[in-house]
Amino acid sequence: MVPPFHLGGNPGVLCFSELFFIKEPHDVTVMRRDAVILDCQAHGESPIDVRWLKNGVNVLENERVYRLSNGSLYISEVESRRGDKSDEGLYQCLAQNKYGAILSQKARLTIASISAFAIQPTSIVVTQGSVARLSCKISAHPPPIITWEFNRVTLPLATERITVLPNGVLQIHAVQRADAGNYRCIATNIASRRRSTEATLTVTPGMSASSLFRPHIIVGPQNISVSLHQNAILECMATGNPRPIISWSRADSKSIDVYSTKVLGNGNLIITDIKPQHGGVYMCRATTPGTRNYTVASANVTVLAPPSLVEWPESLTRPRAGTARFVCHAEGVPTPQITWLKNGEKVHSNGRIKMYNSKLVINQIIPEDDAIYQCQAENEQGSVLSMARLIVVMSEDRPSAPRNLRADTVSSSAILLAWDRPLYNSDKVIAYSVHYMKAEGLNNEEYQVVIGNDTTRYIIDDLEPARNYTFYVVAYMPMGASRMSDHVFQHTLEDVPLRAPELSLTSNSPMDIQVSWQPLPDKLSRGRVTAYRLSYRTSAENAVSQLELPGEKTQHLLENLQPDTIYLLRIVAATGIGWGEQSAWTSHRTPKASIPLAPELRLEPLNCTTILVRWQLAPRNSAIVQGYRLFYHEESQPENAPVQLRALDNTHTIGGLDPRKKYHVKLLAYNIVGDGYQADQTISTPGCVSVRDRLVPPPPPPHNVYTKTNSSTAIFLHWGRPAFTSSHSVNYTVRCNPVGLQNASLVLYLQTSEQNLLVRDLEPNTKYEFAIRLHIDQLSSPWSPVVYQSTLPDAPLLPPSNVKVTLIEEDTALVSWKPPDEPNVAVMHYTILYASRHAWIAGEWKVLQREGSITMALLENLKPGQVYLVKVSASNNMGDGPFSHTVELTVRADLSSGHDPWHSRGSTHSTAFSDGFYHLDQKSMTGITVGVCIALICIIICAFIIVCRGKNRYSNIKHGTTSYQHGTTVLTFEEELSISPDQPTTMQALLWRPSDTEGSSTSEGSHATGDSGRYSHDETEMTNLSSGPSSRPPSLTAENSGGSDCSLPAEDAPQA
Repeated sequence: MVPPFHLGGNPGVLCFSELFFIKEPHDVTVMRRDAVILDCQAHGESPIDVRWLKNGVNVLENERVYRLSNGSLYISEVESRRGDKSDEGLYQCLAQNKYGAILSQKARLTIASISAFAIQPTSIVVTQGSVARLSCKISAHPPPIITWEFNRVTLPLATERITVLPNGVLQIHAVQRADAGNYRCIATNIASRRRSTEATLTVTPGMSASSLFRPHIIVGPQNISVSLHQNAILECMATGNPRPIISWSRADSKSIDVYSTKVLGNGNLIITDIKPQHGGVYMCRATTPGTRNYTVASANVTVLAPPSLVEWPESLTRPRAGTARFVCHAEGVPTPQITWLKNGEKVHSNGRIKMYNSKLVINQIIPEDDAIYQCQAENEQGSVLSMARLIVVMSEDRPSAPRNLRADTVSSSAILLAWDRPLYNSDKVIAYSVHYMKAEGLNNEEYQVVIGNDTTRYIIDDLEPARNYTFYVVAYMPMGASRMSDHVFQHTLEDVPLRAPELSLTSNSPMDIQVSWQPLPDKLSRGRVTAYRLSYRTSAENAVSQLELPGEKTQHLLENLQPDTIYLLRIVAATGIGWGEQSAWTSHRTPKASIPLAPELRLEPLNCTTILVRWQLAPRNSAIVQGYRLFYHEESQPENAPVQLRALDNTHTIGGLDPRKKYHVKLLAYNIVGDGYQADQTISTPGCVSVRDRLVPPPPPPHNVYTKTNSSTAIFLHWGRPAFTSSHSVNYTVRCNPVGLQNASLVLYLQTSEQNLLVRDLEPNTKYEFAIRLHIDQLSSPWSPVVYQSTLPDAPLLPPSNVKVTLIEEDTALVSWKPPDEPNVAVMHYTILYASRHAWIAGEWKVLQREGSITMALLENLKPGQVYLVKVSASNNMGDGPFSHTVELTVRADLSSGHDPWHSRGSTHSTAFSDGFYHLDQKSMTGITVGVCIALICIIICAFIIVCRGKNRYSNIKHGTTSYQHGTTVLTFEEELSISPDQPTTMQALLWRPSDTEGSSTSEGSHATGDSGRYSHDETEMTNLSSGPSSRPPSLTAENSGGSDCSLPAEDAPQA
């Protein structure tokens, strides 16, 4: 035999000289009624027979479809009729000679076509200077070329303002009035051309150029999956004033491949000839030029790759009754599925032939196993095959097979086998091997027992009751093994059920209990169940009522029961042999009208460590449900704290359980009245796959767990899969919870069959821990090592609070504030905007920025006589928060006093005035008290002199600081009065209306509401100001309202 060699210099495909392909068919797209040739040329020892398969069925040759002399398939006129008469499909050629048969790779024949538009462009209205986007989508083979027409004139693919993307999107930036009109898209391929309906673009007058607004991404990139060597299009379209700058980056901080990427139009990213390293999360960032104002959108790019072999099978030579192992391992995205072929036909597992992970294992080799075996790795992107041959060596003087094999049932677990010695060379037999396995089902394990040559009888006593088994015997001699004896089938006897069914209890009304159960599996029933016995009683009574039900029933309604009463129920099953073991008592309380009825509960094991809980409200439930409480615990273990669930929930996954354990699950609804009635059910987690009561070791956990923050509320996970056979269905459980979580009921368990997951709805700026376990064939791996990742902080949603402005020098003011009241938001910096009222009307703000740890700033070089507007916002890497309400600061022109008079008015609450009282320090209160006493004495003396002597006197009165603060308005007033001949009397000075002074006039003025340029009066402020003397300190008002023996002449009274 010629040794194997590599075909075409490809080290991944191993062939041998007996039979291999020189040419194989490939995917092809043709026009209807065209001719096509699908290549197939095999080489090897003659004669070689070639036949063709279409979708796994032999191709019937005729005058239109026939095989050429070199083995290729020729179709003279391709048809595209519906159903089986169409020539479209997957084609393979099968080559066969005396060594075996091999199957070629699959080739898809596609007839060129173009369908109707799935998405048509729609009419839109945009403002002048903004952006416009029109799109269309169509399915076609091969992919179409899409162009656009404006008023029936073809648009260029790209200009400074207009971009046509290959996926059918038209983008227009800086829209002009001339862009208004009718647009349509045209899709063209070799099959035909289609035109979409027309859409009208209407352009309306836009905002003035001075109107500034933050960048906004109107269309961001979408998650896409792209085949290897194809092009990926990531669209990013943003608006803003000034026009934002679009930039791209990767979420994993890797640099973007500049050789394979380009920017199309105004910010769209095109990745050409995509490769695996191009996969990942891409982030589009729109930034206002010259500022830190930006917004971000992200999308995940998955690169799909056809299978490639990293380990392939090798040809083997094995003796009769030996063991052969073929290994095949492939990589690709999605993960390839491995299929084994024997002489071109699919291999199925049975007692001798098993597929473990990526291996094909053949035990107890027989001559019929001599064949060519192929490993086929296949996913959505294609397939690849590798082949190897198994040669079975036969001994010349081996014995003949044992004869007359007989089987007799002894009991429910034992069968007696008997046979006659081989007809030839029986004296050379040194041992016999007895082989047996279950006759029903797939992937059954074959068991083997070796016995000496001194007997031809054997009792197999570890069988399951009421099961059908198949048996055969092989004789051994020093030179090899005989052929298998004839197979015999025998059935074990029934036995009593191993356990009782698990009850599920609900109440449809206060006077009934709906009892339901699942039929016992064959392993537990140990025969056909002929009857059930249901027993029940109240918890307060010992008398038990019993019902005997037919074996085919799975539910029963107990009626005419007592409301609001605890009942105990249990059940037992019987076969023709007798009754089995009774279940434990299960309790259930019948409902009352004011609380919710028990939900209808269903339990389903997802794997050997996870249970899915489903429920729905009882149909006759009339009570309001505010939520649910779920209890579960292992049998004979204490009950855990309940899991709190919302009223809208109807499913919950319980994870982290132990295999082959019985769990009690209880669910109840509750409302304001109290807890409703519970639905109680017991379920057993399935066992892991076992071999003769020996547990198979659990699979290894997923590896290379990678996490990346996608946003402030989402984290992207990706992990590697252990090397398991791709023919199995693999699922994963992802465990997610914040670090340091105390309440276990808040742990999130997510199920997926993919190797990546985007976990959403997380809290911003929070550190999470993740672990992943794998489930395959009822086996669960341990949890992977915990990985940690923090969500990004969210942009502030609230402005800074308690903004205050204080004038500390003639031209300097201190602005202070408190951080936004958001616990999970980190502040990177604060922005302070301030401007005089005249500058504010003109839109001219001055900007200060402070780090996030600083909550104050100085405003310098303020001009006297001006009213300043101040507002503050918080920002972080995710964006800017809103500005606080505007606070006003008045810098007075009169600077005659030792302290600068100031007046500020804002939106923040102050602590200077609360509950109608002024909060002054002790020094200020002492000064005011002394001043008031002196003023009252002077007033009484002056009044007495005026009335009695008619002479005017003047004296100097010093007036202290008065401050007023209420609600969202801050007033501060300082004034020192000096008496001159033109000034009013002391009484007039004390009773003068504050609105007649410069400071009070300012306080009655309007202030801005936001940045709209409009003015409005604060209602609270107007109420306080209109009350006249109420603006003074309460102490002065009380004194002036007190009784006095003197009165003022009419000409000296103050004017109202």
